[in-house]
Amino acid sequence: MKRYNAIIIGFGKAGKTLAADLASRGWSVAMVERSSLMYGGTCPNIGCIPTKALVHMSKVTEYRRPSSFKQYTAEYENAIKAKNDLTALLRKRNYEKLYSKDTITIYTGEASFRSPYEILIKTSDGILQIEGEKIFINTGASTIIPNISGIEGNPFVYTSTSIMELTKLPEHLVIVGGGYVGLEFASMFAGFGSKVTVLEAGELFIPREDRDIAEAIKEVLEKKGINIQLNAIVQTINRDETKASVIYRNAITGETYNIDANAILLATGRRPNTEGLNLDAAGIKTNSRGAIEVDNHLRTNIDNIWAMGDVHGGLQFTYLSLDDYRIIREQLFGNAYRNLDDRRAVAYSVFIDPPLSHVGMNEETALKAGKSIKVAKMPSAANPRSRTLGQADGLLKAVVDAETGRILGCTLFCSDSSEIINIVSLAMRADKDYMFLRDNIFTHPSMSEALNDLFSLIN
Repeated sequence: MKRYNAIIIGFGKAGKTLAADLASRGWSVAMVERSSLMYGGTCPNIGCIPTKALVHMSKVTEYRRPSSFKQYTAEYENAIKAKNDLTALLRKRNYEKLYSKDTITIYTGEASFRSPYEILIKTSDGILQIEGEKIFINTGASTIIPNISGIEGNPFVYTSTSIMELTKLPEHLVIVGGGYVGLEFASMFAGFGSKVTVLEAGELFIPREDRDIAEAIKEVLEKKGINIQLNAIVQTINRDETKASVIYRNAITGETYNIDANAILLATGRRPNTEGLNLDAAGIKTNSRGAIEVDNHLRTNIDNIWAMGDVHGGLQFTYLSLDDYRIIREQLFGNAYRNLDDRRAVAYSVFIDPPLSHVGMNEETALKAGKSIKVAKMPSAANPRSRTLGQADGLLKAVVDAETGRILGCTLFCSDSSEIINIVSLAMRADKDYMFLRDNIFTHPSMSEALNDLFSLIN
């Protein structure tokens, strides 16, 4: 049985970064990944990189204004090929980066615990057993499959992973779930020319956002031709040889509807990938949602085992997985000053068109927290750069503490918001007041200078 200083289960952002770091320090490392198509993890293979590439290419397709669905289909097929070439390149680079390290051994197979120090690996050639002094779990998360009749074995039903391999553009895509993942795909496929219907079970559209922001987003998506149905409870999914049909009920009126679809995307949330790990054999605890329980330094209840990335729950972003690596690095080799409580003003972006980005509190949560606040709002069209980019739709909003002037939160629904929000996040982490951004010197014309105008509205 081979023994290693560290075993890392899962080739994701935190795992691969930690593996390279440990190897540079002379540690022997075993990296276990269940699929050769997932070297590098979710982000470069089936997550943020390929989806954002397709989002960009759908925008390019919109600029070209194809005159027929056949032309849209050709654009889509070219985009899928380009996406596949990109993911193959990134996967190869990720593999070679670790494979080139003398002290790293890569195993392709399914890992499970035999004890707190022993891992079984089921490969195509049989079952191997290895032992590790320290073990790091980085197995990510996957789509929750809802309990809806007609899903199992249905060739027209996709998850956010499998739809990435859809080579034929669907004329009508139905998305079950109106969360951020569903909306990204809705915006993307609409850009490629598909008719898109979003079925959201809740009564509020993206309830996490303030109502004015949510309404602005809904208006823009509907302008793109996306049909958004709220209170839509999917009952069953039927199919024949050429298409599927979704039967759903309106939770308010009780009326039942039947819509045909060429493809159905399940965007109903994600859950940690712990199935098959046999965590009980190591005594590792999970919470009610199936996430591995960790302390503020990502250590499980077993001293030599840590969990990184989506598998321990919380916000599921690649950049937080990278920060998980930093927390563990400082615990192993530093003074352990980093921990989960350090995560102030973490921003997120949703890559619809234009993108939605947010950091901190919104107006509603600030009021619920009892804050005395000042709020500033301005349309994206007020910024000249939005006009030059050809995307004047959108709304910018900031929430400031009325007593201290500190920025409590900011929501940007506009072009380049995924870049601009990082400026606001840095200002918040540095404890700067709103005047720091109001009076900062930005280049012109740029979307970032909209922060001058937005925070000038605080009075």
